[in-house]
Amino acid sequence: MTLLSTALLLFAVSAAAVGQVMLKHGMHAATARAAATRGSLALTAVTSPWVLLGLVVFGLSAVAWLATLSRVPLNIAYPFNALGYVGILAASILVLHERANIWTWAGTLLVVSGLIVIVVTRP
Repeated sequence: MTLLSTALLLFAVSAAAVGQVMLKHGMHAATARAAATRGSLALTAVTSPWVLLGLVVFGLSAVAWLATLSRVPLNIAYPFNALGYVGILAASILVLHERANIWTWAGTLLVVSGLIVIVVTRP
């Protein structure tokens, strides 16, 4: 795997995680606004800047993912999605102020351990 392929893969995974955090933040705000105004959640979400920006970032990640798939075997690229779990977990705690229990951390550790095994032992 070349440096460019690795960078593209990491960008695709990171952008997907950032997009998901933006969507969550936008939907949290949209839900509160729709409840306060007794308006439509769908309409409020569609007009939320965070939701729209999250969709754009997530769309960019999809394009980067397609470019990655044109260069990297799927059995190597797909396990890297596990890094998205770590990024989303960290962002949910640091940015969204959500809580994670010991089981969440243990599961994340197992997923990352699996990624390490796959990368180290790849044929």
